[in-house]
Amino acid sequence: MAQLNDLERVRLEKAEALRQAGMEPFPTTARRTHTTAEALRAFEAAPEGTPVEATVVGRLRSIRRMGKVTFAHVEDGDGRLQLYLRSDEVGAEKVALFTDHFDLGDFVQAEGVLFRTKTGEVSLHVRDFTMLAKAVSPLPSGKEEVVDGERVVHAAFANPEARYRQRYADLAVNPEVREVFRARARVIHAVRAFLDARGFIEVETPILQPIYGGAAARPFVTHHNQLHQDLYLRISFELYLKRLLVGGLERVYEIGRDFRNEGVSFKHNPEFTQLEFYMAYADYRQVMELTEEMVASVAEQAIGTTTIAYDGRTIELAPPWRREDLRSAIAERSGIDIATHATAESLRTAMEAKGHAPAEASTRGKLIESLLSHYVEPALIQPTFIFDYPRDISPLAKSKPSEPGTVERFEGYAAGMELCNAFTELNDPLDQEARFLEMGRDYAADDEERHPMDEDYLQAMRYGMPPNGGFGMGIDRLTMLLTGRPTIREVILFPHLRSKE
Repeated sequence: MAQLNDLERVRLEKAEALRQAGMEPFPTTARRTHTTAEALRAFEAAPEGTPVEATVVGRLRSIRRMGKVTFAHVEDGDGRLQLYLRSDEVGAEKVALFTDHFDLGDFVQAEGVLFRTKTGEVSLHVRDFTMLAKAVSPLPSGKEEVVDGERVVHAAFANPEARYRQRYADLAVNPEVREVFRARARVIHAVRAFLDARGFIEVETPILQPIYGGAAARPFVTHHNQLHQDLYLRISFELYLKRLLVGGLERVYEIGRDFRNEGVSFKHNPEFTQLEFYMAYADYRQVMELTEEMVASVAEQAIGTTTIAYDGRTIELAPPWRREDLRSAIAERSGIDIATHATAESLRTAMEAKGHAPAEASTRGKLIESLLSHYVEPALIQPTFIFDYPRDISPLAKSKPSEPGTVERFEGYAAGMELCNAFTELNDPLDQEARFLEMGRDYAADDEERHPMDEDYLQAMRYGMPPNGGFGMGIDRLTMLLTGRPTIREVILFPHLRSKE
């Protein structure tokens, strides 16, 4: 065991004292008849004068001794309940065991009859109790002190990095953090319910892939020892999900982990949860309509409203969302009309004239993407679809018939960040092969935009792929938005952190 501090040593001594008194501090069984919330509801529903017995369990959150009476609060996953112990009923020695050897943070079991105190608080009149798990380490807090005879904890765990490194402690002392992750679970449940109700089926595709693809990102590489083969942690589900359209599954979706070996920021984590779906016989405009309907439905189910507060602003998620074409959005906010700059050199010159210094090796599409992220994205507070993107940064999207250099793609934005990305998917195998070859030729080997050739995917396309619309959205970012959290680390239980020195 790691070196113990003074408080931890004292608590271990208390655990041993409990054993000596015949109470095991880590027993093998527990008994519960009601959660704290169920106990309260049962008491309120019972006819007056009808005794309601209950056995509850949970963490001790407060202990207060007043003469022969000791009050405490126990907290479980549903709420809190006050415990009421009288030394002349439970026994003076046993109550002394409670007050002297039980600490805040310990898990306990208490049984008795519910009643209402003179102050009106429904409480459990305890006739017996036991220890379920002794907390050797005190839970993180600013300080533990006695207020009006009650031992209470103040200033719960606040340091962000410490909270992320010890999420278990963060959850234990910060109820609002527990609620964020309950909301996240409701978000995922609501997404599934929405898509299931519309004829989509949920599938699972490989996490370890021989060829990565479906997005512009650098992969993590691993190695299969027996097969003597390098493999990649997937960066996207896309190419496997679209193979299923070839096989006759017309509406498919997957919710799962993607892995991208890229930067960490307030909206990026190397491991994140993604939703992707693909609809046969749909284009990007139909996907737009489904997207705004889905996000509004998920908001209603997860948090009870489509009107949310984020970073001091009120955002309305109900349809219809604003729609702006990429060219107009950039021109309005940067003063640069990308249509008048047909080459990367011309566009770079215009950007430099505005004080924007792009990377020298950038293609025209990546320059346009830089304008979007610099000038447009931060301004998109209300939900907005930006549509029609450059072909050279969208190798899997279908070109617009009237503009071969532009593809039918949209991104959805809200609160100044990207939420989703979608295409009318390219289903011409010859065009797709040419795109892969073009990407390999025009991008350096270490460029994140470079898309490797996937011969098996092309083979699937040659069997015939129905026209379809595809969509991808980060569940983490959607949860950030719906819970008002400023960083992705607040909505991932165990975010990636730099190793401690």
